[in-house]
Amino acid sequence: TIETRVSENGSITYPMIGSVELGGLSIALAEKKIADALQQGGFIQKPQVNIVLTQIRGNQIAVLGQVNRPGRFPLETANTRLSDMLANAGGATIAGDDIVIVTGLRNGKSFRKQVDIPSLFLAEKQQDNIVLQGGDSIFVDRAPVFFIYGEAQHPGSFRIERNMTVMQALAAGGGPTPRGSERRLRLHRKAADGSIQQLEPKLTDTVLPNDVIYVKESIF
Repeated sequence: TIETRVSENGSITYPMIGSVELGGLSIALAEKKIADALQQGGFIQKPQVNIVLTQIRGNQIAVLGQVNRPGRFPLETANTRLSDMLANAGGATIAGDDIVIVTGLRNGKSFRKQVDIPSLFLAEKQQDNIVLQGGDSIFVDRAPVFFIYGEAQHPGSFRIERNMTVMQALAAGGGPTPRGSERRLRLHRKAADGSIQQLEPKLTDTVLPNDVIYVKESIF
């Protein structure tokens, strides 16, 4: 029993028979090639060879964007899944989005899939926890944000949480100052044609990416 690594030129060194070219062969064909060499060399009359693949080092995955340790990571097993590789990269940063984009090749054709990571566990959508292949890339974009200014306690930009309302966005900004009023809000939102709309939102309205909320002074 030996544990060995396939070299860059696709060969291994095996006791008695020396160097054996295995690169590009299936496991079954590699087993047969070693067995034939042992039998033809007169070392074993009826050799039975079993190969167990323990690690895959040649294929790598690129993990990019808002992750704690971006870079290239090897496919250590043949069934490495998306969640495994994100864990290798330290997971998404605080600024990272919940949606990740996986790109690569499948059956010779370009492959692209968007995956909602929390839904893998909260909604049990394990079918989206896809098995990765060598050459795949994983991209975590920056999470969508909204902006709040005016008579807000903590003006600035904040991450948009799922189904966030204007009331929740106002709370994220610390609420209105003593001079401000939650009933006097103005919302700037970019329309599909690129123009900026000025709206008077309700507290129950949903916040969209890049919304700008202005908290006006109270009239009293």
